[in-house]
Amino acid sequence: MRPVSRNVAALTTASLLVASLSACGEQRPAPDATAEALVAALTTGDFSSVPLNGTDAAAAGDAVVQAFEPLAGLERTHQLLGVDVPEETDAAEEPAATARIETTWDVPATEDDFTYTTTAELTYDAEAERWEALFGPEVLAPGLTAGGYLADSRTPAARGDILGEGGQTLVTERDVLNIGIDKANLSTEAQPAAARELAELVGIDADAYVDQVAAAGQSAWVQAITLRANDRDVTDAQLAAIDGVLVQQGTLPLAPTREFARPVLGTVGPATAEIVEASEGRIAAGDVTGRSGLQARYDEQLAGTAGLSIARYTEDGEKAEELFATAPQDGADVQTTLDADLQTAAETVLNGAAELEDVPSALVAIRPSDSAVLAAASGPGSGGYNTALLGQYAPGSTFKVVSALAMLRGGATADSSFECTETTTVNGKTFKNFDAYPSAALGPIPLSEALAQSCNTVFVNAGADVGAAAVADAAAALGLTGEDTTGTGAFRGSVPADSEGTELAANMIGQGVVLASPLGMATVAASVAAGQTVQPALVLDAADSDDEADASGAAAESGTADASPTAEADAAPSSSTLAAEEAEALAQMMGGVVDHGTLTLLQDVPGEPVIGKSGTAEYDDEQNAHAWTIAIQGDLAVAAFVETGDGGSRTAGPLVRDFLTAVQAETDQN
Repeated sequence: MRPVSRNVAALTTASLLVASLSACGEQRPAPDATAEALVAALTTGDFSSVPLNGTDAAAAGDAVVQAFEPLAGLERTHQLLGVDVPEETDAAEEPAATARIETTWDVPATEDDFTYTTTAELTYDAEAERWEALFGPEVLAPGLTAGGYLADSRTPAARGDILGEGGQTLVTERDVLNIGIDKANLSTEAQPAAARELAELVGIDADAYVDQVAAAGQSAWVQAITLRANDRDVTDAQLAAIDGVLVQQGTLPLAPTREFARPVLGTVGPATAEIVEASEGRIAAGDVTGRSGLQARYDEQLAGTAGLSIARYTEDGEKAEELFATAPQDGADVQTTLDADLQTAAETVLNGAAELEDVPSALVAIRPSDSAVLAAASGPGSGGYNTALLGQYAPGSTFKVVSALAMLRGGATADSSFECTETTTVNGKTFKNFDAYPSAALGPIPLSEALAQSCNTVFVNAGADVGAAAVADAAAALGLTGEDTTGTGAFRGSVPADSEGTELAANMIGQGVVLASPLGMATVAASVAAGQTVQPALVLDAADSDDEADASGAAAESGTADASPTAEADAAPSSSTLAAEEAEALAQMMGGVVDHGTLTLLQDVPGEPVIGKSGTAEYDDEQNAHAWTIAIQGDLAVAAFVETGDGGSRTAGPLVRDFLTAVQAETDQN
């Protein structure tokens, strides 16, 4: 007999009804309906509507689960390619047909799907007047035998590094020790005591770890902690002294030290169930993935694509044949602007101040000439939070640089005279100068002196004259507000354009409702130094970056707001960009702050002259206050912040002094 191929895609309603003749001349239906029902059941696992021969619906459903369950993380589709029907049937033969079925598995992160074709034999039951499918494992996958299954395995890709200024390697694979209890080598009775002893040695929750060990399998190795191989307090001898401890060597993407830029760079660890689910197949259980910071934000770029192999296995778990494989594609590096030496210097300054152990603090340094963020350090009291880039605080008198720009644009000059009084009242609210304000600087003083001595009343009284919109424009011109251009999801500042009355008056001295991050105030200083609006950049040339990270590359290239690719920046009015003459006037006034104003402690910093502005912002009824200092030295702009301090010049000023001194020492050494 010659088979006739019936392409299902081309079948018409009429052809489905055409009968083929048996040797007895009987009319029988076409086999296509049974073939289509079989293909549908392969997808749903429900064979109750499929006429089967030699097995029942439940057994067929169980076979599908057995064969495909290890690949449950991959989506599959089944398609009926056609049904081959013999043109003639011998009278002694059972009428038969062959269904051709294409199965396609969608392999994530690659265009190469896993596709194969199988066949299913169909026989005609004359008594029941129907076509029946002969179902077996070979219908599910080529060569599959009873009890066999398909399963995948992954080959991890090499994770990319995070690089810093000049190609410095900040994060790369470093040796670690995975430490835990090996229950196979420890009696049941001895396990709780050993688990507790190990937990106490490495500093983790002892009760929780004891419970974890008890709940694990009889021969399980239960990890307690991962430690850097070359930077740990726990010694090999201490570990060896605990029965049942097993140490396994490995590697993890790590920074030079545990503390180095940790809130910015982030951490890696085993993927959680939530991460696996959200990845839509890109990440599998057990993968090492970014958990925070840049490691999480750029995980797809850093991680690359794991290789995937799909093989056929026998019932006893023996690998029979590899059916499909893709090679791993290594991850790409993420280039940042962080300078390892400056970041270390900033962290050393913050970590060395005993008063910052329990108080959030930060220090940010920007290179004004190209807008590169060279250091973004958060102090020990921040508890791992990224205070440097995400903190939102009242900026206090450092904001007077913004207010001064608004006043200059309103017609004032550095020499314009303003009345500095001890107090002033706006809509019934009294404002006063800080307690130690010098009496010699009261009365009519130039704007430059009002900034140098930080006269609150001058700026408070100017609020109604300049207006909130002008203040908001000045903030944008100095880079304090606008879309994030760092590629990190950072916050710079918030300055409303509709404040009035006492709110506007308070805004003028950096209180009220204005907010800034240490990054934002460092950007203000950087814009003054650059003579144009700076858009800070931290991540550069990220291969799969979002719009924010893309913007950082353009900003770093030019250092100006006009270079930002965002529509908002392109369409910004001229009042939202800083003119060189405006920056020069602000720089001269900030020079007076160090020369004879509130930041004279910066006069002795070695190297080029330093200019700056201090700030204090009370935030509660007990007069607790944020302490700020911004400064410029050469091609370096700095902001230091302490959440609760004893005034900007007394608490934040020394941090800036020590940082700039350390940077100068490093420069001299090199």
